[in-house]
Amino acid sequence: MSDLKLVVFDCDGTLVDSQHMIMKAMDTSFKDRGLISPSLEEVRRIVGLSLFHAVGALHPEGNDDDITDLVEGYKGAFQELRKTENHEPLYEGTMEALDELAEAGYIMGVATGKSTRGLKNTLLQHDISHHFVTIQTADNHPSKPHPQMLETAIREAGAKPENTILIGDTSYDITMAQNAGVMGLGVSWGYHPPEELTELGAKAIAKTYKDVPNLVSQLFRKAG
Repeated sequence: MSDLKLVVFDCDGTLVDSQHMIMKAMDTSFKDRGLISPSLEEVRRIVGLSLFHAVGALHPEGNDDDITDLVEGYKGAFQELRKTENHEPLYEGTMEALDELAEAGYIMGVATGKSTRGLKNTLLQHDISHHFVTIQTADNHPSKPHPQMLETAIREAGAKPENTILIGDTSYDITMAQNAGVMGLGVSWGYHPPEELTELGAKAIAKTYKDVPNLVSQLFRKAG
């Protein structure tokens, strides 16, 4: 029986604040195709979904070819932004919380709607790749809230669902946690309202990263 304790993080809106990069790239892709750009609030609502599903939600009248074209435009715009801005800052206290969790003996992973390339760029930018024993992205799994990427992270890490916490900022994260039979820990600094996360089953809400290590410890203790 595995007694490993696994903590899996979402990326956008949880580890890093990427909304401005996402918004600019989405704005460019839509405008280049003569479409009305979505609002910031509309974009914030879809962060966390795999890209095709996210763009489809923003352009519901489009067919698959239209959505694919917008996705490619978004990817190109985002890659150009990385060359000039590369502005996906860590939230305050992220580094310290990761260090504290590692020192406490927890193993960690990432489950994100980002591409593998995008996630690796982000982790390398902030020099935090070494913290994560498993990395799951939209390239290899159905979109959240399908549980497959979280289930794969648990299997790769050698943990068990009951010994796993998923930390995320969106309804898709908390619902994915529920679907995978793991504990969901919401954060208040991301893209969906914390009360929505609580309603969907988040066991607790972290108000700052300083709260995260203690909340993780408390949840694991309560789970036995």
